[in-house]
Amino acid sequence: MRMTDQYRLQLRLHSAVFLALFLVAVGLFVYLSRDYQAQWDITRNGRNSLSQASLDTLKHLPGPVGITAYATQQDPRLGDIRKIIGEFVGLYSRAKPDLTLRFVDPAEQPQQTRAAGIQANGEMVVEYQGRSEHLSTLNEPALTSLLTRLARAGKRQVFYLDGHGERKLDGIANHDLGDFGRKLESKGFKSAALNLALAQDVPANASLLVVASPQVDLMPGEVEKLKKYLNAGGNLLWLIDPEPLHGLQPLAETLGLVLTPGVVVDPAAQQLNASPTVALGAIYGRHPATEGFNLVTAFPFARQIGINDSKEWRVTPLIDVAPQGWVKTGKLDAPLVYDKKRDIPGPVTIAVALERSVENKDQRIVVIGNGEFLSNTYLGNGGNLDLGLNLFNWLARDDNLITIPTKATPDTSLALSKTAASVIALGFLLVLPLAFVAIGVGTWWRRRKA
Repeated sequence: MRMTDQYRLQLRLHSAVFLALFLVAVGLFVYLSRDYQAQWDITRNGRNSLSQASLDTLKHLPGPVGITAYATQQDPRLGDIRKIIGEFVGLYSRAKPDLTLRFVDPAEQPQQTRAAGIQANGEMVVEYQGRSEHLSTLNEPALTSLLTRLARAGKRQVFYLDGHGERKLDGIANHDLGDFGRKLESKGFKSAALNLALAQDVPANASLLVVASPQVDLMPGEVEKLKKYLNAGGNLLWLIDPEPLHGLQPLAETLGLVLTPGVVVDPAAQQLNASPTVALGAIYGRHPATEGFNLVTAFPFARQIGINDSKEWRVTPLIDVAPQGWVKTGKLDAPLVYDKKRDIPGPVTIAVALERSVENKDQRIVVIGNGEFLSNTYLGNGGNLDLGLNLFNWLARDDNLITIPTKATPDTSLALSKTAASVIALGFLLVLPLAFVAIGVGTWWRRRKA
């Protein structure tokens, strides 16, 4: 049966209408793409996307952020450095449209470059609400930390008790907290030692005070200054190791603490080739500092922290450990075996948060039965660093800067045998093209015969 002229005309009309609608659809798509953009990162570890921590930081930056990159058109070592910077900053500007980037060529604007204090090609100056910082390292942790610092209206002053063998926030010994102190500095905190034997009182500009395991007794006058600081509504982080309180019993009584002797034993740690005296934290309370926190933390030689019922304080258990373990009240002689007559079965609470209102001000206190988890030796274990930063942000009343970083999963490689690779190559390079050609020829032949 041959096609009539009318049928041919209908086919041509249908083709013309289809072509016209297709061109209109393409035009609409191009027009909408100018105002609406969407992208999907299909890499396994999301390496082309920002982490949730960075997105949360940007969300809490009201107002525009300006970035000025001092970079030449080409760099002898990196090549098109402007393209590299543009693609990196683009990850942030897509999440925050009012984050802008502009380039200045140091060769063409040498005076402006010198005035900005630029030291290297590609260095950037990030400005936010009248404050600015330089950035020379092009990676996400560096820029997000910088934005976190700029988000603070000013430096948060942290004092740590000194003069009694405490762990120091600037110390380099294994038991000190120097590495953590440097992380705090990068997040906008400023730390300083405080010796209450010399200072009249805890300074009024203290955002919080850290008491980290004194090794010798405090004098009664020093303890009175600490109690005065607490009664005035001061914020406190108290790290208590399984040893005597060295004169701080009145402080514990003020807070209503119940300090059980002994060390937490956690058999689950042995499954990770760790000592059973390392308590693993994986159960966290419903609290702003730990809400959504799901990283495992490690607490070597932790002690139990209890607290009496109080109408004055709002108490929240923060960390429970050793659900299958116990508190060992005797000597830590191997093998460590549970003694139901002397030991206390788990789970064991090793950290609590206390809140109350003092003169219309929210007072915040955290007591942790371990100081080792933030030490230079153990800071890199699990989520210890992330937990410590969250606690400091909460204590400094920067709740909006508490973030739960996501751990990236590395890409996995696909290993193929020579036979499998040959089959795939043959299929895509020969079989599929020939199949498409055969289908096209067959369709053409049927239409010709119709």
